[in-house]
Amino acid sequence: MNRINFGRVLLGGLVAGLILNIGEFLLNGVVLASEMQEFFRKCGFAPPGSTFFVIAVVITFVLGVVIVLGYAAIRPRFGPGPKTAIIAALFAWFGIYFYQNLIGFGLGLIPVKVLVIALVWGLVEYVIATIVGAALYKEA
Repeated sequence: MNRINFGRVLLGGLVAGLILNIGEFLLNGVVLASEMQEFFRKCGFAPPGSTFFVIAVVITFVLGVVIVLGYAAIRPRFGPGPKTAIIAALFAWFGIYFYQNLIGFGLGLIPVKVLVIALVWGLVEYVIATIVGAALYKEA
């Protein structure tokens, strides 16, 4: 009961990472596509190339694994199930989405509309991904 099942962490994490990757593609490539293009233009950045996308996809899969590992780590204290998955999702969302988007907003890089859309989208995305990934996790 106290041992983490790393095989199941990997399985659940990869599924969570897939959900996160789909969510990030939809958010940045569809919902906020024009805002992203405007941001790159305003900052003088070239649009991201294939190297960026490979890195982003791989690191997002790693993030899924880390989130499910977090779920597995807190599961003995909070119990198995969606409530604990939501707690794990909130830790990740706060550390990634909330923090970096608020910093970007504070620097004047992110408009209010984009901030609100990103925070809400990310919260829903992280909760769904973590609940699904956690559902695949079973203790060793």
